[in-house]
Amino acid sequence: MAHQPTSRRPIILGAAVATVATGVAAYAYMRRQLYAPLPVSPHVDVHRYMGLWYEIARLPTRFEKGCEHVTARYRLLPNGKVSVLNTCHKDDLNGPLETAQGTARVVDTATNAKLRVSFFWPFEGDYWILHHDPEYRYALVGEPSRKNLWLLCRTPHLERPVRDRLVGLAHSLGFPTENLIFTPQPVADKP
Repeated sequence: MAHQPTSRRPIILGAAVATVATGVAAYAYMRRQLYAPLPVSPHVDVHRYMGLWYEIARLPTRFEKGCEHVTARYRLLPNGKVSVLNTCHKDDLNGPLETAQGTARVVDTATNAKLRVSFFWPFEGDYWILHHDPEYRYALVGEPSRKNLWLLCRTPHLERPVRDRLVGLAHSLGFPTENLIFTPQPVADKP
């Protein structure tokens, strides 16, 4: 009786899958350990946060490449979610207007400071309100990996001392503030 060779392919494939899965899990764990937990605003009044915000500064992102005169408009929907309308003028303050429509949802009702935003379902990204002033005139927004950061203001320009203080806060939280792009905004604009 001749011995039939057994196929090792399923065993090798299973081992490869297990190795990749272990690597992905280890990478995710290491990423979480690189940064201390990111603190957020103790409480955000969602109604007061709604409205128009001007982007004062941001960390570079591929979806905002060449963007100037950037704004975000938030509107509370009847179902409790938030409508998001981002605008960008390409390569110039008066350049071609590009818009992105999305939806956000609060994922931490204890603070209302942690949201998940989606511009392309089913993909979502973190939008954490790290700090805002009591009058909701400016805000610092980021996410736990420290790859995205935005300084926002209700007017096109933020006073330099306030801006510097927010940049210092972001730096102390582990954001690479040396890479910030300060967004060109018009001298005067209508909300």
